[in-house]
Amino acid sequence: MAAARIVSSLLSRSLSLSAPSAGSFLSTGRNPSLGRSALRFSTAAVAEEPITPPVQIDHTQLLINGEFVDSASGKTFPTYDPRTGEVIAQVAEGHAEDINRAVSAARKAFDEGPWPKMTAYERSRILLRFADLVEKHSNEIAALETWNNGKPYEQAAMAELPMLVRLFHYYAGWADKIHGLTCPADGPYHVQTLHEPIGVAGQIIPWNFPLLMFAWKVGPALACGNTIVLKTAEQTPLTALYVAKLFHEAGLPPGVLNIVSGFGPTAGAALASHMDVDKLAFTGSTDTGKIVLELAAKSNLKPVTLELGGKSPFIICEDADIDNAVELAHFALFFNQGQCCCAGSRTFVHERIYDEFLEKAKARAMKRVVGDPFKKGVEQGPQIDSEQFEKVLRYIRSGIESNATLECGGGRLGSKGFYIQPTVFSNVQDDMLIAQDEIFGPVQSILKFNDIGDVIKRANATRYGLAAGVFTSNLDTANTISRALKAGTVWVNCFDVFDAAIPFGGYKMSGIGREKGIYSLNNYLQVKAVVTPLKNPAWL
Repeated sequence: MAAARIVSSLLSRSLSLSAPSAGSFLSTGRNPSLGRSALRFSTAAVAEEPITPPVQIDHTQLLINGEFVDSASGKTFPTYDPRTGEVIAQVAEGHAEDINRAVSAARKAFDEGPWPKMTAYERSRILLRFADLVEKHSNEIAALETWNNGKPYEQAAMAELPMLVRLFHYYAGWADKIHGLTCPADGPYHVQTLHEPIGVAGQIIPWNFPLLMFAWKVGPALACGNTIVLKTAEQTPLTALYVAKLFHEAGLPPGVLNIVSGFGPTAGAALASHMDVDKLAFTGSTDTGKIVLELAAKSNLKPVTLELGGKSPFIICEDADIDNAVELAHFALFFNQGQCCCAGSRTFVHERIYDEFLEKAKARAMKRVVGDPFKKGVEQGPQIDSEQFEKVLRYIRSGIESNATLECGGGRLGSKGFYIQPTVFSNVQDDMLIAQDEIFGPVQSILKFNDIGDVIKRANATRYGLAAGVFTSNLDTANTISRALKAGTVWVNCFDVFDAAIPFGGYKMSGIGREKGIYSLNNYLQVKAVVTPLKNPAWL
């Protein structure tokens, strides 16, 4: 079953991805008083006694040259359970010296090791064996993802793990289909192009979809014959280390995939600026992406792909089926606790249906089931950590202070962990912070528009351009809006539909380059032209 269909059938919609990387865990934040919002909210309470995940943590060290090792400094850092704020495990903290060790291993594996010299078919078989092992261990991998990230277990197990398997099947299929061309020349020459692996790829992934971002980065890089040094997000290091073990069980040679856990200013900066890294890929916030790009340029001018922030418009036209539009707009924003860079976080609704839509959107948000993500039927778990938790609450306060109407939610839910009530604002204006900034939380802003030209102009009036959605029954309207929107992806009468073959990336400050599909292969290949004179060109 295609990945998009898997997600649609299991979640009654589709799936969203990628995120800004937040800083390290702080202390559990206090519950700010937001007045009337508490009286309006009626979703399920958070369980005071979280379920213990049935999974054992075997690997918390760095993975370098096929071995799990301590950091050079011996330092560790805690990784936390967002449901409670309690420590799950201590993880080895990588620094510049560890990045050097990992890059050296990757360089040797590329220059001297068997990986780039293997036949493409052999590489493909290892990727397929890895996908089979992930499928075999999917329950414990999903449990670990939920434990470390806070996303609902049902989402991780029934949607994201099948998509992870599908992505590696897809990239395995590409491994033996990468080839160059022959080119005509104005003269007696034979000209061919070779598509060769770029070398050592540095990759930095975010915390909101740790496993899927692992697949988006690692899959195409390995299919093309590269070696990798990957830095996990400091909030969610555990699942990448788990699945890396499975990669070696599948037959991946030592040094081909190296994983360093650590923080952005130390391990991340060292990787981005390393002179022996040939390619860099980053998913995270726009502000951090600028730093990454500058470090890469100042070192060896390595090529960089960036998948950054977004403030995606979701445009609901006057001919929309309101009930379906409400449900889709709700999913587009609240999925994954709102922690999606392509979330439909500006909900534009035509003035003729605005009032009805608003009442139904409010009612849907108040029915959203928030609680322990290991419990069946829970739609929303906690935010990733106290920093993100406090950031979302500050934006909610900003919305109230700027005179947007708080329809429901607006505060903390429960007495422990980082749970936030699903929040809906109406009467939102374009110049408000909640309509301009990437909140990255369960906060829906509903704006009113009166004609197509107006909403196109307003939808494009942002520094971001990652994604957008259009809901209409009129084909001309759909074509007009989708062609006019300046965004890397436009979903028409759907949202967050992802398939391994569909490219993803942004316009403007939402990034550089594309991931997934054939476009992802271009990120990890060099093109070489080979020109040979023909001594006897008469046959031409």
